[in-house]
Amino acid sequence: MQTDSGVEVVDLSKNYGSVAALKSVSFKISTGQYFVLLGPSGGGKTTLLRLIGGFMRPSSGKILFRGQNLTSLPPNERPTSMVFQSYALFPHMTVEKNISYGLKLRKLPKAETASKVGRVLEMVGLEGLNSRMPHELSGGQQQRVQLARSLVLESDVLLLDEPLASLDAKLRKEMCLELKRLQEQVGITFIHVTHNQEEAMTIADRIAIIAGGEFIEEGSPRDIYERPQKQFTAGFIGDNNIFVGTAMSQVGSDVKVNLGYARIDVPARDAIITEGEEVSVSVRSELLQLVDPGDDLVNRIPATYVEEVYLGLTTSHLVRLSNGTEVVIRQVSEGEGFSQFSVNQEVEIGWQKDSARLHPN
Repeated sequence: MQTDSGVEVVDLSKNYGSVAALKSVSFKISTGQYFVLLGPSGGGKTTLLRLIGGFMRPSSGKILFRGQNLTSLPPNERPTSMVFQSYALFPHMTVEKNISYGLKLRKLPKAETASKVGRVLEMVGLEGLNSRMPHELSGGQQQRVQLARSLVLESDVLLLDEPLASLDAKLRKEMCLELKRLQEQVGITFIHVTHNQEEAMTIADRIAIIAGGEFIEEGSPRDIYERPQKQFTAGFIGDNNIFVGTAMSQVGSDVKVNLGYARIDVPARDAIITEGEEVSVSVRSELLQLVDPGDDLVNRIPATYVEEVYLGLTTSHLVRLSNGTEVVIRQVSEGEGFSQFSVNQEVEIGWQKDSARLHPN
């Protein structure tokens, strides 16, 4: 049975003179998925989204919607609608008129337009605000109006370009949950651009990492966080510590790695490693430990204690390795908050062997 590819991008590139903003990117998005493009600023995420929406022409490659090549079509002829980072509301129009503007252009009957607007106002939680002007609304309410204006068009794909960037942290979290609820309610494909990891993890069915104009990897939020395949992803997602060394040998399912200041064993998993190859090893900060003498850990590394940073739920311990690399160990805060470690104290850090991920460079 063929997978239902609602959106497919094939070898998509975008150049500005000699600068490659997007480099031969390919991926598929199933119909009804909440798909997030995540990566650092300037990595090509918004360029990719605008190409999908038809606001730019690619230098090469194709964009397919359910198998149909729509690469050359303008935005109004594609099954997409766009939610921009700026609210982009008409300041002289009421909430109702802002939302109904696209339907008016389609010349829908007034009764049908009113019905659709009423339904979408209820969907986004703006019932009773029909007559308000944009300046009378909070930032969160203005963003809901923009969402409603896109949803009322009943497109197959909703494109969202950093839609929560201008909201404060608390409202951003609330809107994340609201967006996920809306997507599940309407059942259409959402493609959402953000550089905020927590936002991506909250809403996504699938996350694609985009950086330097390249498609790095994709997976479920859990895959991307717990099982990153690429070194870039391990360094970008969560709070990973990266150790760089040389592969010495493979013994059974483990690879022995020489870090220079210590030797460690790392599960090979699916990685194909040759002796002498430079590799990276990632370990999430919450899986690292400050080792007690009696701890039974295969991997132990000497370090110097630097400082403790209390963050409420968690406390971060910063240590420095003999090569100058700083490493973070994150633990759940407990007790009275008196540190058992002092600055410049000699300590050991370690981890359970299966906690590490091996990344060929």
